[in-house]
Amino acid sequence: MNKSCENRRVMVGMSGGVDSTAACLMLMEQGYEVVGVTMRTWDNPSAFSSADQSEPDYIVEARALAARLGIEHYVADEREEFRRVIVQGFIDEYMQGRTPNPCVVCNPLFKFRVLREWADKMGCAYMATGHYSQLEHSRARTFIVIGRDEKKDQSYFLWRVGQEVLARCIFPLGGMTKEEVRAYLKAKGFEAKSAEGESMEVCFIEGDYRDFLRQQVPDIDTRIGRGKFVDAEGHTIGTHRGYPYYTIGQRKGLEIALGRPVYVIKLNAQKNTVMLGDADELKAEYMLTEPPLWVDEAEAMESKELAVRIRYRSRPIPCTVHRLDDGRLLVRFLGEASSVTPGQSAVFYIGGRVVGGAFIANQKGVNYLAKI
Repeated sequence: MNKSCENRRVMVGMSGGVDSTAACLMLMEQGYEVVGVTMRTWDNPSAFSSADQSEPDYIVEARALAARLGIEHYVADEREEFRRVIVQGFIDEYMQGRTPNPCVVCNPLFKFRVLREWADKMGCAYMATGHYSQLEHSRARTFIVIGRDEKKDQSYFLWRVGQEVLARCIFPLGGMTKEEVRAYLKAKGFEAKSAEGESMEVCFIEGDYRDFLRQQVPDIDTRIGRGKFVDAEGHTIGTHRGYPYYTIGQRKGLEIALGRPVYVIKLNAQKNTVMLGDADELKAEYMLTEPPLWVDEAEAMESKELAVRIRYRSRPIPCTVHRLDDGRLLVRFLGEASSVTPGQSAVFYIGGRVVGGAFIANQKGVNYLAKI
């Protein structure tokens, strides 16, 4: 294989779905030699159309698509490690009273790691996925940029992907809307594929995460048990099923009637208490994060245009940041912020570019630190 051919080889993460199918077709049209890899991580029962099936439907579909396109295709079996790292990490976070976002962890540790390993193994200079985000190369750095379809933008989930990987990545769908991608597939003769539904937000959970926790931790209800709902002054106002079943900002499913709308304000895993309050008590002027990962720390710390997104689909909030002696960040919101949730990600933007991110920390002491 000559060098020019190697430089046009691209390893595509193929899920068998709408987006990765469109990515393969677009890259082929652009002259790339596409190689596909499908990562097997978790076998949900619904992913098997028949009882005697040895592989889930999405692998069967990805392999069939590769055959139709005439491209190489491989399967990376990551089930054991995925269970140990991602699923167990998800469980551990809830058991510690935090609310995890497993996609943020999975992207660097699994999705893009597997892509890179297979790209290197198969002589591919590039890696590609169907993410709805864009890339900008500037000053020897690669910045993740908000996708054109802001309703589908996935930049929030990608902040932990390293520079060496991003420098080799291509996101073919970043400049398109989901509707345009479906129309493109239909025009290319993939009408059935273009009409398929969306994938699950958390790939290994079908239904309510609380049921998943019970399945994976059968003694969760006896180990933790019922606890107290409390108000901001610490007064008991009811009982709950156990703190892992609640998340900051939750209003529905509390199973308590106080004559007014109430929300989960704070979780205390040590005491098994869930603090309830009104919407105003969810508002925050400051936030603590774990030590951040910056693309360009100097630019982020000095910028007057820095903004932070504290959950997927929320709008970036203008902010300033101060690095504490222990490496954590004290973030001051310059716009309205609500439901700061430990375990979720704080992703920092300047304009449409991701300049860094951090996990949201326990907020104990945040008001004290804001005053000194």
